[in-house]
Amino acid sequence: MFRAGLVRQFGSGLYGFTPTGERVRQEVIDHVETEMRRIGAQRVNLPQLTYREMWDRSGRWDSFGGEMFTLTNRDGKEMALAPSHEEGLVHLVEGTIRSYEDLPATFYQINSKHRDDHARSGLLRTKEFTMKDAYSLHTTEESLAAYYDRFRSAYARIFEALGIEFAIAEAENTVMDERNSEEFFALAEAGSADLRWCLADGCRFGATDESPYGDRSAGDRCPECRGELTESAGIEIGHIFELGSRYSEPMGLTIDTAMGDSEAVLMASYGIGIERLIYALVEQHSDEDGCRWSADGSGAVAPYAASIVPLAYEDELAAVADYLYEDCGPDRTLLFDDPGQSIGERFAESDLLGIPKKVIIGNEFRDSGEVELETRDGDTEYVTVDAVPERI
Repeated sequence: MFRAGLVRQFGSGLYGFTPTGERVRQEVIDHVETEMRRIGAQRVNLPQLTYREMWDRSGRWDSFGGEMFTLTNRDGKEMALAPSHEEGLVHLVEGTIRSYEDLPATFYQINSKHRDDHARSGLLRTKEFTMKDAYSLHTTEESLAAYYDRFRSAYARIFEALGIEFAIAEAENTVMDERNSEEFFALAEAGSADLRWCLADGCRFGATDESPYGDRSAGDRCPECRGELTESAGIEIGHIFELGSRYSEPMGLTIDTAMGDSEAVLMASYGIGIERLIYALVEQHSDEDGCRWSADGSGAVAPYAASIVPLAYEDELAAVADYLYEDCGPDRTLLFDDPGQSIGERFAESDLLGIPKKVIIGNEFRDSGEVELETRDGDTEYVTVDAVPERI
């Protein structure tokens, strides 16, 4: 067992994930990717290291306000670590998407981004981070609007499946040069944005200082449902925005129309911050004992489905623990087999990691042959050893 929590800092704004943390991270990615496949997006992979030429074509080399990491290679060529990949996606498809019959099309990747931002609050704002970024390409405004709504619904399903409380706020135009633009905020006590949001069930209205309704205050009526607004901090976990021809036009991405003309492709971009999702889950669901990973204790993205906790790792208790570890699946269970670790330490570490169930092999097993199943919330039952795999 690698006892270093979920992450370890490598310097300001840089974090590495421990084996347990990486399990959580991959679980979050799997949830996101499931929805991307559901709406028909195709996975691609774009290089993080890019040449200045591509950014000059779009006009964004100088527009990131010093946040772009740049370097000069051994051949004297200026390069950058990509802070986003709109240009990269255009370059990937140009020459292969030529006709209106090739569109609409959607692509996504789950990859690192790099921005020389002011690091703060751990995973909330870092210089290297993982983003699910997706791009849709269209011939008409109607098609673009339809796919924008498709992604908006997919994002809501992702956050709902993870058990995240969130609101959606209209966003200001930024360096991405977007048109219609919305940000998804996880509600939190600690966050990077001042958020006003609606208390009514089912209403996702939110507003920040940069939103069109940015002057709303707690106690005001929601402009969408007339419910009451409240306020808290918010963690930006997703951002969707229409781009129109902002990148396709200067970079020459065009298609032949049905009338034989040529016109610029219309685009939209959709991002989700993977580490910010993890931060939001911890912020919303942790208790005094550690992580929970979901409001109901089921552990939507828990690193393991169950921990196997023998009273002591010795004699028949160790034999049963080993048997259950193999039978339940080493990839789904965490076996506490350190002889120097007390039973209390084992319980505490399991709860700290947010593992939703514990299989306790102790005195009850010695007396009756049954083991104790205990949930993260403390509910217990006794079952036979052979019943354990199905129960977890």
